[in-house]
Amino acid sequence: MLQKTYIFILFIFSLNAGFSQTTIISGFEMDGLERTYRIYIPEIYTDGYAVPLVLNLHGYGSNGFEQELYGDFRPIADTANFIIVSPDGALDGFGATHWNTFGTSSVDDVNFLSALIDTVASRYSIDHSRVYSTGMSNGGFMSYKLACQLSGRIAAVASVTGTMTVAEFDDCMTNHPMPVMQIHGTDDPTVAYEGSAFFKSVDQTIEHWVDFNECNPEPTITEVPDTDEYDSSTVTHFLYEGGLLGSTIELYRINNGEHTWPGAVDYGMGITNQDIDASKEIWRFFSQYTLGYLTSAVEEIENSSSGFTCFPNPSNSGQINLKFDENTDRTLKVFNGLGELVQTIQTAYSTVVLTLPESGIYMVQSTVGNSVITKKVVRN
Repeated sequence: MLQKTYIFILFIFSLNAGFSQTTIISGFEMDGLERTYRIYIPEIYTDGYAVPLVLNLHGYGSNGFEQELYGDFRPIADTANFIIVSPDGALDGFGATHWNTFGTSSVDDVNFLSALIDTVASRYSIDHSRVYSTGMSNGGFMSYKLACQLSGRIAAVASVTGTMTVAEFDDCMTNHPMPVMQIHGTDDPTVAYEGSAFFKSVDQTIEHWVDFNECNPEPTITEVPDTDEYDSSTVTHFLYEGGLLGSTIELYRINNGEHTWPGAVDYGMGITNQDIDASKEIWRFFSQYTLGYLTSAVEEIENSSSGFTCFPNPSNSGQINLKFDENTDRTLKVFNGLGELVQTIQTAYSTVVLTLPESGIYMVQSTVGNSVITKKVVRN
């Protein structure tokens, strides 16, 4: 397999003195095709400190540059410290960029994206336990394909306006509980909410992953506040909890929404909901999960010397009791939904009372020596 790497351009965008973000346009030759991509490196990235990697996949006929602008994760990466790679699909028989999810070409995009992860990791410090894939439309379909065919490298996926192909649905070989988020408009004219002969409906897709992860089939349903009364749409949030190893499934149903990315600039592509920011919700979802935890045995977690329980969880007051198995020196770190560190505690006690600053989802990380355990806590 031929893979020859080359770098096209290096852009540095200066915000002010001493602060910059870097976008690199690069590529390599693979299977006789020139494959190109964009990498966004936040200013706070430090070489040697492993950070998450997010694959951000464009829709059919689009490209990495357009996806970087439309499904924009860059402001989030600037504070949460993760790297974004926005690759370009190869050309199909119609001359359009695509991800080969419907079997319409011979392009091996699973192998390409796996090689892309390796390429990025060879140049930057990537946390291989925190590699995620998301995308718009065809890119959403491709993210599901990675969940099925590259699950050994992908910790969680999120799809905006894309579901699962019938073939992928019938032959999915995921090897660990796979957290999944779906964001989809009920009036999508391109990828119908109800599905078609070629792809599954949104409800069928969600049901597949709820069953696979053994989540509670009865979701918590929340009507998202209609903060923008002029966007001609509302949002209903479905949360399926209780899955294996803490995995969850989330659906944002955009009522009256069309084939668009919520929170993006309205380019006249259809009804674009502004009550949620899809990019923020996706990162909030991704930030909960690590591949190492999802592929570990339950017995190993329960027997860990740094195992602990959290109660009440969720908490209405914001106070959560952490109960550890034993008294020992440990470091506790609390991260908010955007991956920002909000609190660090050094303690040797077996009981700690944690106060969460505001409503939201948090991750509590306990470190004892080389053992790290992370758990999700919620303040209502």
